[in-house]
Amino acid sequence: MEKSRVLVVGGTGYIGRRIVKASLAQGHETYVLMRPEIGLDIDKLQMLLSFKAQGARLLEASLDDHQGLVAAMKQVDVVVSAMSGVHFRSHNLHLQLKLVEAIKEAGNVKCFLPSEFGMDPARMEHALEPGRITFDEKMEIRRAIEEGNIPHTYISANCFAAYFVPNLCQMRTLLPPKEKVHIYGDGNVKVIFVDEDDVAAYTIKCIDDPRALNKTIYLRPQENILSQNELIAKWEKLSGKVLKKIPIPSDEFLASMKGTDLANQVGIGHYYHIFYEGCLTNFDIGDDGEEEASLLYPEVQYTRMDKYMQRYL
Repeated sequence: MEKSRVLVVGGTGYIGRRIVKASLAQGHETYVLMRPEIGLDIDKLQMLLSFKAQGARLLEASLDDHQGLVAAMKQVDVVVSAMSGVHFRSHNLHLQLKLVEAIKEAGNVKCFLPSEFGMDPARMEHALEPGRITFDEKMEIRRAIEEGNIPHTYISANCFAAYFVPNLCQMRTLLPPKEKVHIYGDGNVKVIFVDEDDVAAYTIKCIDDPRALNKTIYLRPQENILSQNELIAKWEKLSGKVLKKIPIPSDEFLASMKGTDLANQVGIGHYYHIFYEGCLTNFDIGDDGEEEASLLYPEVQYTRMDKYMQRYL
């Protein structure tokens, strides 16, 4: 089967750069949208040039130039958006509505993967303010895709390892704790952690797979379904250090939102749903529109979390 030509939008971003790499590695003709709005961002430009050196093609088009975007879409088969929905960086999920319009007009794109890569927004209708904006906006994009009859795949990647694993799920740091660790509730709620490169590998596996079309694909690598306590135990075993455990009851955790900046309030809401409610694991996959990536693609040798942690020793 001929491999699809892939366009990555947001290719210089945290997950986008990995998707570009995975697309090239899996033998796809890979295009990366280069927006003239890049201005003086030398780091992004250097990254785009490095993609070009690896064999990717740069397609110049502005999100504000509808016809230019349509022309870009006409050169590819699949569009993957990795635009950021993170509140402490750029939060621009809404801009994807411009991609939807261009894809609709181009009429040739056989699969669109919008920027999801976290919790499944369709299961987050009860989410707390202000963090629910992320899920509401993702659902708005989904509605536009489905109303436009655009073939699609949604990737629910759960927790990016770098943000949750080395720091043992502590907020406001990415580094391993030295002496003490805060435990959410009893620390026994199951969470799913995925290496970002594996997220990209599974994402690209989906794009030519009819089993993934018009479905939500959940990334649930079996050995990476761990509670916070299990994660801490792995780190203690690796590092040889025992940390002091400080449990935080749910009401105290939610109260810590008061008077803090928006990004922190969003983070606390999301952490609450993950670590107190268990929103990543409190349902079974199996409806018609759902598949699990590690079952579909057992050939992906995903990274286990003790291996992931070793780089932080």
